[in-house]
Amino acid sequence: MDKFRIALATDDGDSFVARHFGDAEFYDLYDLTPQGAEFVLRVPNRTGEEDGHADPKKAKGIAGLLKKQGVQVAMTRVFGPNIKRIRSKFVCVLTSHDKVGPGLELARESFPLIATEWELGEERGFLDLRRS
Repeated sequence: MDKFRIALATDDGDSFVARHFGDAEFYDLYDLTPQGAEFVLRVPNRTGEEDGHADPKKAKGIAGLLKKQGVQVAMTRVFGPNIKRIRSKFVCVLTSHDKVGPGLELARESFPLIATEWELGEERGFLDLRRS
């Protein structure tokens, strides 16, 4: 792969949410290459509230919303229990960065790792790129 579409969980376009990926107000989509990232689109999260913690309907709604936009990678600071449902559809990437800019740079630097994880298909895990 020479490009991935990445969704960043944000409320303001500047910072990652400190809540679960599925609780973000928006998903800012970028086309990510080894050379950089280009903003594509902001997608509002209109999946609604969960019926209960780790609601599978919410996971399905978010996955459908992002798949329609061609997303392959999901990046945030916190994933909830639904990560087990969405990681078969996306490369889930954890970052410790608060700000989107440094998070995107980390994703760019980690492009080969993302590509390797993507190739695992439904057997993929997630990438923990948080600083120790």
